[in-house]
Amino acid sequence: MDGEMWFAVLPDADAAQAAADALRRRAAQVIEHASGRPWLVGEWPADQMHLAGAGAAKVAVIGRCPATAADLAGQVRGLRDPARIGSLVVGLPGSFHLCVSAGGQVAVRGVISGMRRVFHTRLAGVEVAASRADVLAELVEAPVEEEVLAARLLPVGLIAQVHETSMWRGVRALAPESLLLLHADGSWATRRWWRPPDPVMPLNEGAVALREALIGAVDSCTASGGTISADLSGGLDSTSLCFLAAQGRANLVTLHYRTLDRFNDDDAWATRAAEELPVAQHLTINAEQVPRWFSGLTTVPPALEEPGGWIRDTERLTAVAHRVKAAGSRLHLTGGGGDELFCPTPGYLHDLIRSRPLTALRRLRAHRPMWRQSYITLLRALVENTPYDKWLTRCAERLTTGPLDLNDPSTSWSIQPFMPVWATPEAVAAAKRVLDGIARQAPEPLAPQRAAHQLLVMIRSSGASNRLLQQGIARHGVPFDAPYHDDAVIEAVLSVRSHDWSQSGTFKPLLTAAMTGIAPAPILRRVTKGDYAAEYYAGFHRHRRDLLDLIEDSHLARMGLVDSDAFRAALLAPQRNFSDLAVPLQQTLGCEMWLRAAAHHQASPHPPAPAAEQIRTPPINH
Repeated sequence: MDGEMWFAVLPDADAAQAAADALRRRAAQVIEHASGRPWLVGEWPADQMHLAGAGAAKVAVIGRCPATAADLAGQVRGLRDPARIGSLVVGLPGSFHLCVSAGGQVAVRGVISGMRRVFHTRLAGVEVAASRADVLAELVEAPVEEEVLAARLLPVGLIAQVHETSMWRGVRALAPESLLLLHADGSWATRRWWRPPDPVMPLNEGAVALREALIGAVDSCTASGGTISADLSGGLDSTSLCFLAAQGRANLVTLHYRTLDRFNDDDAWATRAAEELPVAQHLTINAEQVPRWFSGLTTVPPALEEPGGWIRDTERLTAVAHRVKAAGSRLHLTGGGGDELFCPTPGYLHDLIRSRPLTALRRLRAHRPMWRQSYITLLRALVENTPYDKWLTRCAERLTTGPLDLNDPSTSWSIQPFMPVWATPEAVAAAKRVLDGIARQAPEPLAPQRAAHQLLVMIRSSGASNRLLQQGIARHGVPFDAPYHDDAVIEAVLSVRSHDWSQSGTFKPLLTAAMTGIAPAPILRRVTKGDYAAEYYAGFHRHRRDLLDLIEDSHLARMGLVDSDAFRAALLAPQRNFSDLAVPLQQTLGCEMWLRAAAHHQASPHPPAPAAEQIRTPPINH
């Protein structure tokens, strides 16, 4: 895995030895069950593995976590049922996988946002779990699921299950809200470990809970001291993280990327925030100092476990990683997830009209001029009450190619997805089958309320993107992290009444209230928001030739999923608005470059891993 962090989880059984031997050939570290059999196999930094044991029970917290071995030992003492893993570390800040071995059984789970996932497959006769799907796929020589690849051409942030399905045949993906149980006989089962909280807190109470969660999340990043860095875009999300990080134990370096758009006031707000943070070192990068979007398309990208739209920005982010590493940073924080958590979702009106109809109608009147729809159309949408699985079936039936209307104020479970205009009829048919297959499983929505469901879909989409960003950037020596994706932060937001954090006429009221007294009041009163459309257009026009060349030798076209002529025509046509091309293009590019990286990786020889290091849990003082 080229030095990237990964781990696999084995059942506590003699039959798992063959699977352990296969994993050890590409792993540097091994941790044993209390029985002495191999339990965790992989590669990880020492500060990312937190171990404890009490009697025959052992727990591993893998990731960013401030808990001590004594804290963890107290949680597992007397544990007999690993399925209770969901309640072991309730309220513990950070972002981590949790794995327990007790009573001959094993349980493992990731996080709510999907930034840390769990995958599993059958290897040498037993079920084996891992933090990365591509590790398992390589071991069992799993082929790509072409129908799932076709469905990945759909825009993210609309249907979570589409983009959380494994790309590899025979490798299963665990839903973020579920945990995996590995039994001693080699079998497996899943249990739900998390459900969203009831949204009952008023804004003032929710702001207190969110403030505590954010402080805990950022403190878990700064607790080890040293130097960390953080984006300071000028927006409220990244600016809030900088003010929180400045209070921690680590030295802070902020990084501002100066935008190309002279009408974007992010630069002015970033300068103002920097002046209020004299304890930090401030770096500014001009647009001309880093590669433009869509740079690097002529080179083979790093092999990742699945396609990701951030591939458009790989070269610029790599340059950022090198810059903050040179400044001494050991960890870089981004504001990813802030927009998904704190911007209102139209679905809240669908919830509100059932509990406070008069308030909902007043809000509807305020939103209507922006949405440009008649009252009749909007009211009809509010009374619609289609169950989630029936909505998925309808999405499959109506699926076709066309531009996605991101301004559609959908109060349904999401807006109707469309395939890109260059998708072939075969690709559309394959994506329909994937959607219909998901619907036939009668899945529950991610939350009973439309607003919470929409929020969770978006934060899980953001979590998936940031997971791939971590994988791609960590090899440059500075891991990226996104505290807004921490479980405690997400739960704090979901606990607040949706009509409070979706107040019309105010900008991110929940985050603003939580940061009152931490960030300066003038910064919290900002009501504008910048974007990166100028960066997109500048990069697109500079590298359009590279994009056209990519189509001439497209893996997706050879698989029959993309019509090269239609793709070429779309790249050369005038663009009506940002979303028409930018949204489907990033998904298609992600799939294309992922296929190229996978083909290159499979053709390259892999050096043997060093001898595995045995790690035993230190004794616990009772």
